[in-house]
Amino acid sequence: MSEEFDVSLKGHFLIAMPGLQDPNFARSVVCICEHTVEGSLGLVVNRAYPSLAAKEIFEELGIDYIPETADVPVYFGGPVHMDELFILHGPPFDWGPSLAVGPELAMSNNRNILEAIAAGRGPEAYLIVLGCSGWGPNQMESEMMENAWLSCPLSSEIIFELSVESRWEAAVRKLGINPALLTDAAGHA
Repeated sequence: MSEEFDVSLKGHFLIAMPGLQDPNFARSVVCICEHTVEGSLGLVVNRAYPSLAAKEIFEELGIDYIPETADVPVYFGGPVHMDELFILHGPPFDWGPSLAVGPELAMSNNRNILEAIAAGRGPEAYLIVLGCSGWGPNQMESEMMENAWLSCPLSSEIIFELSVESRWEAAVRKLGINPALLTDAAGHA
């Protein structure tokens, strides 16, 4: 790849192909929050921790919460920075420092938004995410060339309105592909 960087996948999904064997990413949908010549950062949006809820996060951080927010799921964002918390959310975007991912989506990791969520005053649509996914320079592009990932523009509806179990299939269908027709065999034309 040349030194010139002209295509950013920020604001896109990376959709794991069936042949991707890494257990951190099997059948995953990753929302790419940043993509530059220095590398990429994303959050897996379809893998909730089965035995971790927001209540445990609030209690560990000493944040008061209302009963309605206690059972909010916590998502596995990826195997990098497993001790860091990220909030992927829709509007409003005035919770303090945040990274715009698209016109309707931002990523924050400040206490203000977490306290607002705990009190039931946060954004209407959000995911609480522990850890993130990261790629070094040209790493994500190389994995895409090896047919490990598909890509399409992100969809807030897929992230916030569909069940966790249906997000991978919905993201594949967004590309106009029947998921049943995908194989784990890689090939190049």
